[in-house]
Amino acid sequence: MNTTKEIYLSPFSTRYASKEMQAVFSESFKFRTWRKLWIALAKAEKALGLEITDDQIAELEAFKDDVNFEVAEAREKIVRHDVMSHVFAYGQQCPKAEPIIHLGATSCYVGDNTDVIILKEASLIILKKAAQVVKNLSEFAEEYKSLPCLAYTHLQPAQLTTVGKRATLWIYELCQDIHEMEHRLEELLLLGSKGTTGTQASFMELFEGDEEKIKKMEAMIATDMGFKGCVPVSGQTYSRKVDAYFLSVLSGFAQSAYKFSNDMRILQSFEEMEEPFEKNQIGSSAMPYKRNPMRSERISALARYVIVDSLNPALTAGTQWFERTLDDSANKRISSAEAFLAVDSILNIYMNVTAGLVVYDKVVERRVMEKLPFMATENIMMKSVKKGGNRQELHEGLRTHSHAAAAKVKLEGGKNDLIERIAADDAFPLTLEEIQAELNPALYIGRSASQVDEFIKEVAQPIIKKWHDAEIQAELKV
Repeated sequence: MNTTKEIYLSPFSTRYASKEMQAVFSESFKFRTWRKLWIALAKAEKALGLEITDDQIAELEAFKDDVNFEVAEAREKIVRHDVMSHVFAYGQQCPKAEPIIHLGATSCYVGDNTDVIILKEASLIILKKAAQVVKNLSEFAEEYKSLPCLAYTHLQPAQLTTVGKRATLWIYELCQDIHEMEHRLEELLLLGSKGTTGTQASFMELFEGDEEKIKKMEAMIATDMGFKGCVPVSGQTYSRKVDAYFLSVLSGFAQSAYKFSNDMRILQSFEEMEEPFEKNQIGSSAMPYKRNPMRSERISALARYVIVDSLNPALTAGTQWFERTLDDSANKRISSAEAFLAVDSILNIYMNVTAGLVVYDKVVERRVMEKLPFMATENIMMKSVKKGGNRQELHEGLRTHSHAAAAKVKLEGGKNDLIERIAADDAFPLTLEEIQAELNPALYIGRSASQVDEFIKEVAQPIIKKWHDAEIQAELKV
């Protein structure tokens, strides 16, 4: 019997999230990081005068990636404590070093510092993938920067924009998310080794009251683990507001992707654009002709999950009593991991969709030309005034003709004949040809093409260069 069919498996593991993101939240990564933190602690303590030998450090180094999970799991059944179980298991492999493993530390030294490291590594994967979406959409925006299309306010046709200019709106929201994530990473600090209530009392004992050595120890651990420093004060744990900050940023990524996916679903309904649709893909079990925007729908679904999930660490941060409580643990190990896994999943789909967007130029053009006569009325009025027309009379004429043409379209299913109505009205001193000359969509897109060029050069390209062109790998650093 395949036992995996008999138990719940997370869709993030089986269906959505990438292997690289799953690896960051894996047991293997977690416990290997614990060992690296124990090594960093031992090395710092040795350098600052504690009786720890090179042989002990070498022994710890030799087994840093060779976690004997079975020993740790068997021990945990007896002692009911995960950290001490892994101290025991590590000590079984390193008998010389066993006496100094975890010296002076409390459980949060490995647990919380590892969580901070995971936040960093997972965030780097998010940034790399978000930059790929920015690159895909930038190339798309450049290609379609001059293609006029209907713009909408209140989901009603307004003036024109271009297909490429609209794409810059999607890109810009992602760029803001990327900057927010960069800021969080710049501010991210290790917990360090603060002790059971944050006072470092155990290290005052070990270093015989030498506070400078304790501060140097933390600085050395931070450097060893790739951080600029440790938090200045804490209780037993790092502030749970850190998790709230990061999940707020992840909610931002979800919001940006949600906006894109909803726009795409509407555009696909208009038949102006489509997400990729593969040769043998089935859109509906009942309706063979259907081409459903299932990728964009999945982005929408996962985005809602992340946005709601971001409330979890905010509530957890607000309910941490004094120096620590343990009601954060079960919640945070689920909410933080799944937020990153979900945004990873969203970006995987977002990359796929933006790499193969389809634009139906003729449909876009037809829909523009259906509405353009209404949009051209202001230009027609101004040109008529220049040739001697009365602005107020012309405005009333345009209002009357526009409503009549709209009624013909909506009530009779007829053609928009606004231009013909205007040309036949003697109040307008323009020929049909002069009026039709105003029906050039390029006259109504403003600075769209220039805005695309400027935005890509000034905003998108620096992000692409930093996170994509530099080929930052999502490999694990610890």
